[in-house]
Amino acid sequence: MSLHRRTISSDRDNLLPPSRSGKDGRQTGGSSAPGSKGPGSFIPSVGHSASYTSESTSMSTPRGDNSKQDYFGTVSNYRGIRLDDDEKALSKQKQAEYREAISREMKIKIGSENLLEALNFKSAKQAKGQRMKVEDELKSSNRKIARLKLDLEQEIQRVDQPSPPQSGRLSQLFQNAREETSFKALQYGDEAAFDESESPTFILAEILQNLEIQGLPPDYYVEHANNLIVLFKKYQTLKYDLVWSIFGLRVQSMLLSDSREVAAAGYRMMRYAMTDRKSLSFMRSFGTDTFVILSLVKETKASVEREQALKFVRAFLDVKDGIAEISRAVVRTLVAIAEQGDDRMKHICILTLAEVLIRDASLVVSANGITLLADALAEGQHYPCESLTHAFLFLLETPERRRHLSSGYEIEGPFSAFTDVTAHSSEQRLKANASVIACLLKSWQGITALSSNGFNAIKSLTGALYLPSTTVRNVVLELVLDVLRIHPPSWSSSFLAGRRLTTYGAVPAVQREAPKTSWHGQENNEDNAFVDHFRAITLAVLLHCGLQQALLHTVQAEPEPSVKRKATLLLGESLSLLNTLLPETWSSSMQVLPDLFSAASMIGSASRSLASNTIYQIESVNRTLYRSNPRARMQAYDFDTASSLASMRRPSDLQRDTLTAQIEEGPFRAIMAETQVLSSFRYNEWRWPLIQKIIEGPLLNPRRLDEAIKTTKFIKRLVGFFRPFKFRFSAVPNTKINQHRYTRAGCSLIRSLLQTDEGVRYLQENKLIRQIAECLAQVDTASGLTSASPLFSEKRMSDTLTCGYLDLLGEVSVHGQGLAMMERWKMMNMLYHIVELQDRDDLVRSLLSNLDYTRDSHLRVVLSKALTSTSKQIRIFSTRVLRKYAIKKLSDTDASSNNGCAEWAIDLLVTQLYDPEVEVCEASIKILEAACSDMYSLEYVVRCRPALDHLGEIAAPLLLRFLSTSIGYHYLDGLDYISQEMDDWFLGRNDKYVSLIEASLTRALSVSPDAAVNAAEEPQEDQVNTAAPLHFYRELTRTDEGCRLLMNKGHFAEFAAAIRNWGLEDSEPETVLKVKAAMWAVGNIASMEYGSPFLEDSDVVDLLIGIAEDSDIMSMKGTAVFVLGLISKSVHGQEILAEHGWDVTMDDMGESLGICLPLDLSKLFKVSTHDPLQARTLLNAEQVKPTTADMHAGQTSAIAENQVVTDQDATNARILALIKDLGNTVLTKTRAGELHNIKAKKPPGFQSPALFKKVMAVLDQHHFRLPALRFVIDLFDKDVLRRTVLEDSEDDDEGDTTIREALPSPARALLSSP
Repeated sequence: MSLHRRTISSDRDNLLPPSRSGKDGRQTGGSSAPGSKGPGSFIPSVGHSASYTSESTSMSTPRGDNSKQDYFGTVSNYRGIRLDDDEKALSKQKQAEYREAISREMKIKIGSENLLEALNFKSAKQAKGQRMKVEDELKSSNRKIARLKLDLEQEIQRVDQPSPPQSGRLSQLFQNAREETSFKALQYGDEAAFDESESPTFILAEILQNLEIQGLPPDYYVEHANNLIVLFKKYQTLKYDLVWSIFGLRVQSMLLSDSREVAAAGYRMMRYAMTDRKSLSFMRSFGTDTFVILSLVKETKASVEREQALKFVRAFLDVKDGIAEISRAVVRTLVAIAEQGDDRMKHICILTLAEVLIRDASLVVSANGITLLADALAEGQHYPCESLTHAFLFLLETPERRRHLSSGYEIEGPFSAFTDVTAHSSEQRLKANASVIACLLKSWQGITALSSNGFNAIKSLTGALYLPSTTVRNVVLELVLDVLRIHPPSWSSSFLAGRRLTTYGAVPAVQREAPKTSWHGQENNEDNAFVDHFRAITLAVLLHCGLQQALLHTVQAEPEPSVKRKATLLLGESLSLLNTLLPETWSSSMQVLPDLFSAASMIGSASRSLASNTIYQIESVNRTLYRSNPRARMQAYDFDTASSLASMRRPSDLQRDTLTAQIEEGPFRAIMAETQVLSSFRYNEWRWPLIQKIIEGPLLNPRRLDEAIKTTKFIKRLVGFFRPFKFRFSAVPNTKINQHRYTRAGCSLIRSLLQTDEGVRYLQENKLIRQIAECLAQVDTASGLTSASPLFSEKRMSDTLTCGYLDLLGEVSVHGQGLAMMERWKMMNMLYHIVELQDRDDLVRSLLSNLDYTRDSHLRVVLSKALTSTSKQIRIFSTRVLRKYAIKKLSDTDASSNNGCAEWAIDLLVTQLYDPEVEVCEASIKILEAACSDMYSLEYVVRCRPALDHLGEIAAPLLLRFLSTSIGYHYLDGLDYISQEMDDWFLGRNDKYVSLIEASLTRALSVSPDAAVNAAEEPQEDQVNTAAPLHFYRELTRTDEGCRLLMNKGHFAEFAAAIRNWGLEDSEPETVLKVKAAMWAVGNIASMEYGSPFLEDSDVVDLLIGIAEDSDIMSMKGTAVFVLGLISKSVHGQEILAEHGWDVTMDDMGESLGICLPLDLSKLFKVSTHDPLQARTLLNAEQVKPTTADMHAGQTSAIAENQVVTDQDATNARILALIKDLGNTVLTKTRAGELHNIKAKKPPGFQSPALFKKVMAVLDQHHFRLPALRFVIDLFDKDVLRRTVLEDSEDDDEGDTTIREALPSPARALLSSP
């Protein structure tokens, strides 16, 4: 499981020189020079409480005359750097203002367009004046938007303009009076500033020598620390040669500085010097644990130092095994900060603790962090809350991890916001908690844990619908819609607003495509089978917990109409899902709604009217759902969805929505007059919806079309509106509303005219096609025609409906007569040249995507040219254009009717497999794989005999498709592919498949229904792939030859033996992975009818049911359930499951949907019981046990042997006892007063490094609040830390006194040379 990580900030900007020293009791190497302290102040960045986007920066302050003196020739002029930062800040402010202004003008523009749309339904006289004002406002907005975008672009280019490269030796950067530009280049990581001839070890030696000097202003140390970081960035291997014992001396001196910026620079130096766990161990030997704790407990005014200290701790997580070097004392400090509600670092500390929880749960448990994280999860205030949820899901996976939970009910905290009627939770908190609950219910770990204790948690959620709170009910309904992946239909907004469901038979959903069928005659829904299986389990759990009764109560008792209607809609959707996804034993008992019908049948009862109205609403919703989504009920029939829907609608609805082609002359003339085309020249006064109906209806009748052409000016004005050189259609702003209104009408007009001989003659004589050809010639460099402002210029294509002419051209290319017109006006020659344009990818893309290639014409040659002789981006786009032609059904009859369109597309795609760019080959592989879902297309691809060896893993899905037919099997067998691939899968690829399928399921389950619908509207290449990957053994078992090979190899018996021997194993991750791989292989083999003989000779189904019901590993349980769903697709598998008390969901034709459930649902959620007493015992043991980091550092070995930290001196012993009592909130105030009194007497203990070490040991053993930590640290004199660190350094590093020993040997040689 991967946890969504939220970093504090990037290190793109270095630390800038500070303006003054801090007052934290730490000193630089010696006393500061005179005049080094100015009156300035450090101002931290202001932002979101959990977002840290600023680096360690500070404000420059005016200096006295002493600041101008040369400190060893290294003090730089910082005025220029400060000015550069001001310019960048001012530029960002300007950019934000420009974007805000653009957003404001866009809203005005959209509002104006909507108002114009509304004015179309008013009479021309009433809306004339208002229309002119709105049009003027729209033009003004367009001009302002264009000007603002230009200003924003210029501002961005001005800031991003690179600075000129710097020249000269890098050593000049360390000489007197160096230039500002050189420092800026080094300061911001300009690698060009380094002289390649200069040895990096020499530069390192020079920097470290400069850092060794003491008594200089903080500016000096910050600058050289930044220089060292830039050096580490450029030379990544340089840090591996450091001698840490002496490098630590320089870091210690910086961390002991009074200046917060200098200390922050020290943390950054160490962070960039990290290499491996050994380097972290060396850093901890410098006393970094103590430094980090002292930095983190400081006040918020030291934010720059606190941020860098926290970054330093988080960097441990990026190093392999770095978690072992994080001490418990540091984690306790993070817990203390996270408990402080007003601390701006609270949320990032919570996220850090969640990451540590995944890496080493015992470390967080020993620091009392589990309770804190559970409280944060219940509060719903941490963002993003899903990241924290995933950490707890990780703990729920295995029994070894679950033992770290003290009570076992930590994940049930978010439910309290819905059940506590006295809390008066805000809607924001309810939605935050709802997102956590949704995340839990979308995972096996979450739904199993919530259902294991008698479904109490989920029952409390459905029970919240009985509470008299509209807010709670609304949020719960939204939550259930999200969990069940129900996307409200297009008419839901109108229904929730109170409109009746009597006119929604013509909803846009009827235009959906018919269900795609595979070559074996079944719906190709394997990609969504696992998601539907999980939805079915979730729906069964919710229904078992009383969801249906709670929804009925909400419908009857809720006073808010919108919430009541939402409950009605959800009830209808749930009944639909119940009928589709769950077995018949569930739907037969719940579809009848017995309580509601009994109430409606009680004559004279007060509730009869309410119950009858509820039944009517539910029936109305179900009827409308049936009309708008017939997929579930028509999946077994092979007829067009749109035509079947039209047949279900009433004739009155059809007459009201469309105009028939057989209309009489009188009504036709009246309708033409109503369009305002004959009475007005202003196209925005025309009634375009009525025009659209006329074009798609009466104009298809040759007699009516002839009348519209010869006796009226209707067709002449319509076609004239679209002529390019009249600049009417071509000048209309490019908006979605205008595209839907004008471009759609133009395409329909071309389509209708080309269907009759009279219309074809009219188009041949009209100037429309000829003028479009002239406009194309303007961008064709070989045509000889030029224009200062071509109609198809890039600006016009983006700002106006000029791009709509390519849609019209696409309609022309559909018909043979239209192709003849294109050839008449030499368009084919122009297209050959246009696809070669290197600077007009927008025009080439629009042309290639709109043209039709169904007919064997010159357009196919144009596309072939774009596939081979253009840029990589155009070749990829052209390859994707072939998709809709390649996936067409291919058969002997279809080949003649479609002019070999599918074969042509497949041939080109096979050619694209040899493109030098891998991205082009990958796009071709994906399309060929989709095309191979049709048996004839698959056989044709095999006959093409594509060579795929050079593509490696990219071609693996296509090769697996070849296995599903006998011809493909023999082809691959001849290449010796099958035996090699079979051995690879048996020896290792099966294990990799587990990771792929689990990642795919995680993506599919985490996608919200709204996101899934939006993704469906995106281009195919832009969609996130959530489909289950193909399995080798599944494709192999599709043929009789493959089954014989599998039987001879004996792999199925090996998989069954692995499940039998280690199916209930719950300790070794490698064994669990092997068992999962074996289960997936068995399920894919048994899902095919040819695989049924393997089940007859094995007891593997009994083993899988045992794992699904009794395994303590939750992901193992979920894998077994999915595999049983695969087995249920075969008839023999259904019989075995029925014998063991499992029911299978069937469709109307008796085919299995791959969904199975136990008759006793509680069997599916049995897990080992949680013992709170045992968990608390473990918690206490972990708290007294030293962590791995502490044992490795040797800092708490004495504590592990003797848990009581005391002192022989009575006063010191009393101090230690009082500090321990500060962890008790009841005694905190009293003990703090006593410590304050002792401090007033100035005992020698507060100046003793020995007592300080013991106090740090106490802080490691016990939990304290953040104010208590600050109080304890402030008790000691400020020089104690320095003395403690220096004493440890003298003991550990005696004899290392020179900087040369801290450097690589080449650097020492350089320093010793004259």
